Amino acid sequence: MLTVESNGLRLLRRLSAAVCGKRNVGSAAEHLGDSKVLADDSHHTWMGEGGDGSGMPHTPVMVREVLDCLDPQPGQVYVDVTFGAGGHTKAILAAQPDTVVYAMDRDPAAHSMAQNMAKQYGKSIRPVLGRFSELLYLLSSQNVQENTVDGFLFDVGASSMQFDQGGRGFSLSQDGPLDMRMDGERFGNKQPTAADVVNSLGEDDLYGIIKTYGEERHARKIASAIVDTRHKRPITTTKQLAGIVASALAPPGVFFAYDKLNRAVHPATKTFQALRIFVNDELNELYQGLQAARYFLKPGGRAIVITFHSLEDRVAKRYFQGVNMRQHGGMSIHHRKREGELLKEEGLPGVEMQGPRKEWTILTGKVMRPHWAEVMENPRARSAKLRAAIKN
Repeated sequence: MLTVESNGLRLLRRLSAAVCGKRNVGSAAEHLGDSKVLADDSHHTWMGEGGDGSGMPHTPVMVREVLDCLDPQPGQVYVDVTFGAGGHTKAILAAQPDTVVYAMDRDPAAHSMAQNMAKQYGKSIRPVLGRFSELLYLLSSQNVQENTVDGFLFDVGASSMQFDQGGRGFSLSQDGPLDMRMDGERFGNKQPTAADVVNSLGEDDLYGIIKTYGEERHARKIASAIVDTRHKRPITTTKQLAGIVASALAPPGVFFAYDKLNRAVHPATKTFQALRIFVNDELNELYQGLQAARYFLKPGGRAIVITFHSLEDRVAKRYFQGVNMRQHGGMSIHHRKREGELLKEEGLPGVEMQGPRKEWTILTGKVMRPHWAEVMENPRARSAKLRAAIKN
Protein backbone atom coordinates (compact mmCIF):
# COMPACT_ATOMS: atom_id res chain seq x y z
CA MET A 1 0.00 0.00 0.00
CA LEU A 2 1.31 3.39 -0.97
CA THR A 3 2.48 5.52 1.92
CA VAL A 4 1.93 9.25 1.57
CA GLU A 5 4.86 11.24 2.94
CA SER A 6 3.41 14.71 3.58
CA ASN A 7 5.33 17.67 4.91
CA GLY A 8 3.20 17.64 8.04
CA LEU A 9 3.90 13.95 8.56
CA ARG A 10 7.64 14.50 8.28
CA LEU A 11 7.48 17.24 10.88
CA LEU A 12 5.36 15.05 13.16
CA ARG A 13 7.93 12.28 12.91
CA ARG A 14 10.69 14.70 13.79
CA LEU A 15 8.75 15.79 16.85
CA SER A 16 8.13 12.15 17.80
CA ALA A 17 11.86 11.51 17.69
CA ALA A 18 12.48 14.54 19.89
CA VAL A 19 9.84 13.47 22.41
CA CYS A 20 11.49 10.06 22.62
CA GLY A 21 14.81 11.79 23.30
CA LYS A 22 16.45 10.72 20.05
CA ARG A 23 17.21 14.19 18.69
CA ASN A 24 16.26 17.83 18.95
CA VAL A 25 13.64 19.58 16.88
CA GLY A 26 14.91 22.45 14.75
CA SER A 27 13.09 24.87 12.55
CA ALA A 28 11.22 23.25 9.69
CA ALA A 29 9.70 26.28 8.05
CA GLU A 30 10.67 24.91 4.67
CA HIS A 31 8.34 21.96 5.27
CA LEU A 32 5.21 23.85 6.31
CA GLY A 33 4.55 27.09 4.50
CA ASP A 34 1.69 29.50 4.05
CA SER A 35 -0.63 27.01 2.36
CA LYS A 36 -3.82 28.45 0.93
CA VAL A 37 -6.30 25.96 2.34
CA LEU A 38 -10.02 26.51 2.67
CA ALA A 39 -11.32 25.33 6.03
CA ASP A 40 -15.01 24.73 6.64
CA ASP A 41 -16.69 25.51 9.94
CA SER A 42 -14.93 23.55 12.64
CA HIS A 43 -17.23 21.11 14.38
CA HIS A 44 -15.99 22.12 17.80
CA THR A 45 -17.19 25.61 18.63
CA TRP A 46 -17.23 27.28 21.98
CA MET A 47 -20.98 26.77 22.32
CA GLY A 48 -20.93 23.17 21.15
CA GLU A 49 -17.64 21.51 20.34
CA GLY A 50 -18.96 18.13 19.31
CA GLY A 51 -22.65 18.82 19.38
CA ASP A 52 -24.69 21.26 21.38
CA GLY A 53 -22.46 21.55 24.41
CA SER A 54 -24.84 19.53 26.55
CA GLY A 55 -22.58 16.55 27.07
CA MET A 56 -25.08 14.31 25.27
CA PRO A 57 -23.89 10.95 23.92
CA HIS A 58 -22.56 10.87 20.39
CA THR A 59 -25.38 11.07 17.85
CA PRO A 60 -24.46 9.66 14.43
CA VAL A 61 -24.89 12.08 11.55
CA MET A 62 -26.72 11.52 8.26
CA VAL A 63 -27.86 8.01 9.18
CA ARG A 64 -30.63 7.93 6.58
CA GLU A 65 -28.23 9.00 3.84
CA VAL A 66 -25.68 6.38 4.93
CA LEU A 67 -28.25 3.61 4.76
CA ASP A 68 -29.53 4.81 1.38
CA CYS A 69 -25.99 4.73 -0.01
CA LEU A 70 -25.04 1.37 1.50
CA ASP A 71 -28.39 -0.33 0.79
CA PRO A 72 -27.64 -3.24 3.19
CA GLN A 73 -28.61 -6.71 1.96
CA PRO A 74 -28.67 -10.09 3.75
CA GLY A 75 -25.29 -11.76 4.14
CA GLN A 76 -23.24 -8.67 3.38
CA VAL A 77 -20.06 -7.55 5.16
CA TYR A 78 -19.31 -3.98 6.20
CA VAL A 79 -16.44 -2.15 7.86
CA ASP A 80 -17.28 0.84 10.06
CA VAL A 81 -13.78 2.25 10.48
CA THR A 82 -14.92 5.03 12.83
CA PHE A 83 -17.12 3.09 15.25
CA GLY A 84 -17.26 5.78 17.95
CA ALA A 85 -20.33 5.04 20.07
CA GLY A 86 -21.66 2.63 17.46
CA GLY A 87 -24.54 4.68 16.09
CA HIS A 88 -23.93 3.91 12.42
CA THR A 89 -23.16 0.25 13.12
CA LYS A 90 -26.41 -0.16 15.06
CA ALA A 91 -28.32 1.53 12.24
CA ILE A 92 -26.87 -0.90 9.68
CA LEU A 93 -27.77 -3.91 11.81
CA ALA A 94 -31.24 -2.53 12.50
CA ALA A 95 -31.82 -2.10 8.76
CA GLN A 96 -30.46 -5.57 7.96
CA PRO A 97 -29.75 -7.90 10.93
CA ASP A 98 -28.27 -10.59 8.69
CA THR A 99 -25.01 -8.70 8.12
CA VAL A 100 -21.54 -8.57 9.66
CA VAL A 101 -19.93 -5.28 10.67
CA TYR A 102 -16.25 -4.98 11.52
CA ALA A 103 -16.42 -2.24 14.16
CA MET A 104 -13.09 -0.45 14.05
CA ASP A 105 -11.77 2.60 15.87
CA ARG A 106 -8.33 3.92 16.81
CA ASP A 107 -9.66 5.10 20.19
CA PRO A 108 -9.36 2.39 22.90
CA ALA A 109 -12.45 3.82 24.63
CA ALA A 110 -14.53 3.32 21.48
CA HIS A 111 -13.04 -0.15 21.05
CA SER A 112 -14.24 -1.07 24.54
CA MET A 113 -17.73 0.06 23.56
CA ALA A 114 -17.56 -2.12 20.45
CA GLN A 115 -16.54 -5.10 22.57
CA ASN A 116 -19.49 -4.53 24.89
CA MET A 117 -21.87 -4.16 21.96
CA ALA A 118 -20.54 -7.38 20.45
CA LYS A 119 -21.81 -9.22 23.54
CA GLN A 120 -25.31 -8.10 22.59
CA TYR A 121 -25.07 -8.65 18.84
CA GLY A 122 -22.86 -11.72 18.84
CA LYS A 123 -20.89 -12.44 15.68
CA SER A 124 -22.63 -9.65 13.79
CA ILE A 125 -20.10 -7.21 15.32
CA ARG A 126 -16.36 -7.87 15.08
CA PRO A 127 -14.42 -5.28 17.14
CA VAL A 128 -11.12 -4.04 15.69
CA LEU A 129 -8.67 -1.61 17.33
CA GLY A 130 -6.40 0.44 15.09
CA ARG A 131 -5.78 3.30 12.71
CA PHE A 132 -6.76 3.63 9.06
CA SER A 133 -3.12 3.09 8.14
CA GLU A 134 -3.27 -0.30 9.88
CA LEU A 135 -6.38 -1.49 8.03
CA LEU A 136 -4.59 -3.77 5.61
CA TYR A 137 -2.88 -5.70 8.38
CA LEU A 138 -5.79 -5.68 10.84
CA LEU A 139 -8.45 -6.98 8.48
CA SER A 140 -6.10 -9.47 6.86
CA SER A 141 -5.30 -10.85 10.32
CA GLN A 142 -9.04 -11.51 10.72
CA ASN A 143 -9.07 -13.45 7.45
CA VAL A 144 -10.79 -10.72 5.46
CA GLN A 145 -9.70 -11.22 1.87
CA GLU A 146 -9.23 -8.84 -1.03
CA ASN A 147 -12.44 -8.04 -2.95
CA THR A 148 -14.78 -9.45 -0.28
CA VAL A 149 -16.26 -6.46 1.59
CA ASP A 150 -19.56 -4.86 0.56
CA GLY A 151 -19.15 -1.46 2.18
CA PHE A 152 -16.82 0.86 4.09
CA LEU A 153 -17.93 3.79 6.22
CA PHE A 154 -15.65 6.67 7.29
CA ASP A 155 -17.02 9.31 9.69
CA VAL A 156 -13.81 11.25 10.16
CA GLY A 157 -12.65 13.77 12.75
CA ALA A 158 -13.04 13.74 16.51
CA SER A 159 -16.22 12.39 18.06
CA SER A 160 -18.58 14.08 20.50
CA MET A 161 -17.42 11.61 23.15
CA GLN A 162 -13.85 12.84 22.80
CA PHE A 163 -14.92 16.47 23.05
CA ASP A 164 -17.11 15.75 26.07
CA GLN A 165 -14.24 14.23 28.07
CA GLY A 166 -12.15 17.13 29.31
CA GLY A 167 -9.29 14.82 30.22
CA ARG A 168 -8.73 13.96 26.56
CA GLY A 169 -7.59 17.50 25.79
CA PHE A 170 -9.89 18.22 22.82
CA SER A 171 -12.33 20.55 24.54
CA LEU A 172 -12.38 24.33 24.69
CA SER A 173 -15.18 24.38 27.25
CA GLN A 174 -13.67 21.88 29.71
CA ASP A 175 -10.21 22.25 31.18
CA GLY A 176 -7.84 19.32 30.92
CA PRO A 177 -4.33 18.27 29.93
CA LEU A 178 -3.36 19.47 26.46
CA ASP A 179 -3.29 16.01 24.87
CA MET A 180 -5.56 15.65 21.77
CA ARG A 181 -4.31 12.16 20.88
CA MET A 182 -7.10 9.87 19.75
CA ASP A 183 -5.15 6.76 20.70
CA GLY A 184 -2.59 7.98 23.20
CA GLU A 185 -3.21 4.98 25.46
CA ARG A 186 -1.79 2.69 22.80
CA PHE A 187 1.45 4.53 22.16
CA GLY A 188 2.18 6.37 25.39
CA ASN A 189 5.12 8.76 25.24
CA LYS A 190 6.06 7.62 21.73
CA GLN A 191 3.32 9.81 20.24
CA PRO A 192 3.58 13.58 20.76
CA THR A 193 0.74 15.41 22.47
CA ALA A 194 -0.55 18.85 21.59
CA ALA A 195 1.43 20.10 24.60
CA ASP A 196 4.60 18.69 23.04
CA VAL A 197 3.80 20.56 19.84
CA VAL A 198 3.19 23.97 21.39
CA ASN A 199 6.14 23.69 23.81
CA SER A 200 8.73 22.25 21.42
CA LEU A 201 8.29 23.50 17.87
CA GLY A 202 9.66 26.80 16.60
CA GLU A 203 7.44 29.75 15.84
CA ASP A 204 7.60 29.17 12.08
CA ASP A 205 6.54 25.55 12.51
CA LEU A 206 3.64 26.52 14.77
CA TYR A 207 2.60 29.19 12.29
CA GLY A 208 2.63 26.63 9.47
CA ILE A 209 0.54 24.11 11.41
CA ILE A 210 -2.08 26.64 12.51
CA LYS A 211 -2.23 28.26 9.07
CA THR A 212 -2.33 25.01 7.10
CA TYR A 213 -4.68 22.87 9.18
CA GLY A 214 -6.80 25.64 10.69
CA GLU A 215 -6.69 28.24 7.89
CA GLU A 216 -6.32 30.76 10.67
CA ARG A 217 -5.55 34.21 9.27
CA HIS A 218 -4.07 35.25 12.61
CA ALA A 219 -1.71 32.26 12.68
CA ARG A 220 1.45 34.35 12.98
CA LYS A 221 0.11 36.34 15.92
CA ILE A 222 -1.03 33.14 17.66
CA ALA A 223 2.28 31.35 17.12
CA SER A 224 4.15 34.34 18.50
CA ALA A 225 1.92 34.48 21.58
CA ILE A 226 2.46 30.77 22.22
CA VAL A 227 6.24 31.12 22.03
CA ASP A 228 6.24 34.21 24.26
CA THR A 229 4.14 32.45 26.89
CA ARG A 230 6.13 29.22 27.00
CA HIS A 231 9.31 31.18 27.71
CA LYS A 232 7.67 32.12 31.01
CA ARG A 233 5.96 28.81 31.82
CA PRO A 234 5.05 25.57 30.01
CA ILE A 235 1.68 25.38 28.27
CA THR A 236 0.03 22.27 29.68
CA THR A 237 -3.77 22.66 29.72
CA THR A 238 -6.55 23.36 27.22
CA LYS A 239 -7.81 26.31 29.24
CA GLN A 240 -4.33 27.81 29.27
CA LEU A 241 -3.89 27.52 25.50
CA ALA A 242 -7.40 28.80 24.78
CA GLY A 243 -6.69 31.80 26.97
CA ILE A 244 -3.39 32.53 25.23
CA VAL A 245 -5.05 32.51 21.81
CA ALA A 246 -8.04 34.55 22.96
CA SER A 247 -5.82 37.15 24.62
CA ALA A 248 -3.72 37.46 21.48
CA LEU A 249 -6.74 38.07 19.26
CA ALA A 250 -9.46 39.84 21.21
CA PRO A 251 -10.43 41.48 24.48
CA PRO A 252 -12.28 39.19 26.94
CA GLY A 253 -15.77 38.31 25.77
CA VAL A 254 -15.23 39.43 22.17
CA PHE A 255 -15.61 36.84 19.40
CA PHE A 256 -14.63 37.09 15.77
CA ALA A 257 -17.17 34.78 14.17
CA TYR A 258 -20.44 32.94 14.51
CA ASP A 259 -21.29 29.47 13.28
CA LYS A 260 -24.15 28.43 11.01
CA LEU A 261 -26.49 28.40 14.00
CA ASN A 262 -25.45 31.96 14.90
CA ARG A 263 -23.49 30.86 17.98
CA ALA A 264 -20.30 32.59 19.05
CA VAL A 265 -17.16 30.71 18.01
CA HIS A 266 -14.24 30.80 20.42
CA PRO A 267 -11.16 32.53 18.94
CA ALA A 268 -9.08 29.39 19.64
CA THR A 269 -11.36 27.03 17.71
CA LYS A 270 -9.24 26.91 14.56
CA THR A 271 -6.02 26.58 16.54
CA PHE A 272 -7.39 23.59 18.45
CA GLN A 273 -8.60 22.07 15.17
CA ALA A 274 -5.20 22.51 13.55
CA LEU A 275 -3.33 20.91 16.46
CA ARG A 276 -5.73 17.96 16.55
CA ILE A 277 -5.38 17.27 12.83
CA PHE A 278 -1.59 17.53 13.07
CA VAL A 279 -1.16 15.42 16.21
CA ASN A 280 -3.31 12.60 14.81
CA ASP A 281 -2.03 12.91 11.22
CA GLU A 282 -5.64 12.80 10.11
CA LEU A 283 -5.24 13.63 6.41
CA ASN A 284 -2.64 10.96 5.72
CA GLU A 285 -4.65 8.46 7.75
CA LEU A 286 -7.74 9.14 5.64
CA TYR A 287 -5.86 8.70 2.38
CA GLN A 288 -4.34 5.40 3.47
CA GLY A 289 -7.73 4.25 4.74
CA LEU A 290 -9.32 4.91 1.36
CA GLN A 291 -6.58 2.93 -0.34
CA ALA A 292 -7.17 -0.01 1.99
CA ALA A 293 -10.91 0.24 1.46
CA ARG A 294 -10.48 -0.14 -2.27
CA TYR A 295 -8.31 -3.22 -1.73
CA PHE A 296 -10.95 -5.00 0.37
CA LEU A 297 -14.10 -3.85 -1.44
CA LYS A 298 -15.56 -6.24 -3.97
CA PRO A 299 -16.50 -4.85 -7.38
CA GLY A 300 -19.77 -3.06 -6.77
CA GLY A 301 -18.85 -2.45 -3.14
CA ARG A 302 -19.45 1.00 -1.71
CA ALA A 303 -17.32 3.48 0.21
CA ILE A 304 -18.90 6.33 2.15
CA VAL A 305 -16.96 9.23 3.65
CA ILE A 306 -18.45 11.80 6.02
CA THR A 307 -16.17 14.78 6.64
CA PHE A 308 -16.33 17.97 8.69
CA HIS A 309 -13.36 19.86 7.26
CA SER A 310 -12.68 20.94 3.69
CA LEU A 311 -9.23 19.30 3.54
CA GLU A 312 -10.72 15.92 4.46
CA ASP A 313 -13.49 16.42 1.93
CA ARG A 314 -10.97 17.30 -0.75
CA VAL A 315 -8.99 14.11 -0.12
CA ALA A 316 -12.15 12.01 -0.50
CA LYS A 317 -13.40 13.93 -3.53
CA ARG A 318 -10.14 13.71 -5.46
CA TYR A 319 -9.63 10.07 -4.57
CA PHE A 320 -13.07 9.03 -5.79
CA GLN A 321 -12.72 11.11 -8.96
CA GLY A 322 -9.44 9.43 -9.80
CA VAL A 323 -7.98 12.88 -10.45
CA ASN A 324 -4.23 13.25 -10.79
CA MET A 325 -3.87 16.60 -9.05
CA ARG A 326 -0.45 17.07 -10.62
CA GLN A 327 -2.02 17.30 -14.08
CA HIS A 328 -3.48 20.71 -14.89
CA GLY A 329 -5.92 19.56 -17.53
CA GLY A 330 -9.59 19.56 -16.65
CA MET A 331 -9.35 22.02 -13.75
CA SER A 332 -10.13 25.71 -13.71
CA ILE A 333 -7.36 28.25 -13.22
CA HIS A 334 -8.63 28.79 -9.69
CA HIS A 335 -8.45 25.08 -8.87
CA ARG A 336 -5.12 24.60 -10.64
CA LYS A 337 -3.61 27.35 -8.53
CA ARG A 338 -5.16 26.17 -5.29
CA GLU A 339 -4.46 22.47 -5.84
CA GLY A 340 -0.90 23.22 -6.89
CA GLU A 341 -0.27 25.14 -3.69
CA LEU A 342 -1.91 22.41 -1.64
CA LEU A 343 0.31 19.74 -3.17
CA LYS A 344 3.44 21.82 -2.76
CA GLU A 345 2.87 22.94 0.80
CA GLU A 346 0.88 20.12 2.37
CA GLY A 347 2.05 17.24 0.20
CA LEU A 348 -1.39 15.73 -0.36
CA PRO A 349 -1.27 12.87 -2.84
CA GLY A 350 -2.23 13.04 -6.48
CA VAL A 351 -4.37 10.02 -7.36
CA GLU A 352 -3.17 8.27 -10.48
CA MET A 353 -5.61 6.69 -12.91
CA GLN A 354 -4.57 3.14 -13.69
CA GLY A 355 -5.19 2.87 -17.41
CA PRO A 356 -8.37 4.00 -19.15
CA ARG A 357 -10.69 2.25 -16.67
CA LYS A 358 -12.11 4.43 -13.91
CA GLU A 359 -11.69 2.90 -10.47
CA TRP A 360 -14.82 4.46 -8.94
CA THR A 361 -18.32 5.44 -9.98
CA ILE A 362 -19.50 8.43 -7.99
CA LEU A 363 -22.75 7.53 -6.25
CA THR A 364 -23.74 10.87 -4.76
CA GLY A 365 -23.10 13.28 -7.63
CA LYS A 366 -22.56 16.51 -5.75
CA VAL A 367 -21.63 16.34 -2.11
CA MET A 368 -24.55 15.50 0.20
CA ARG A 369 -25.35 17.61 3.25
CA PRO A 370 -27.65 16.94 6.20
CA HIS A 371 -31.22 18.17 6.17
CA TRP A 372 -31.86 21.32 8.15
CA ALA A 373 -34.10 19.38 10.54
CA GLU A 374 -31.16 17.15 11.47
CA VAL A 375 -28.90 20.14 12.03
CA MET A 376 -31.43 21.68 14.40
CA GLU A 377 -31.73 18.41 16.34
CA ASN A 378 -28.00 17.59 16.24
CA PRO A 379 -25.86 20.74 15.78
CA ARG A 380 -22.73 18.60 15.26
CA ALA A 381 -24.12 17.75 11.82
CA ARG A 382 -24.00 21.33 10.59
CA SER A 383 -20.63 21.00 8.81
CA ALA A 384 -21.04 17.41 7.65
CA LYS A 385 -20.47 16.46 4.02
CA LEU A 386 -21.06 12.99 2.63
CA ARG A 387 -19.50 11.47 -0.47
CA ALA A 388 -20.06 7.93 -1.70
CA ALA A 389 -18.67 5.88 -4.56
CA ILE A 390 -18.92 2.37 -5.99
CA LYS A 391 -15.82 0.35 -6.80
CA ASN A 392 -15.71 -0.61 -10.47
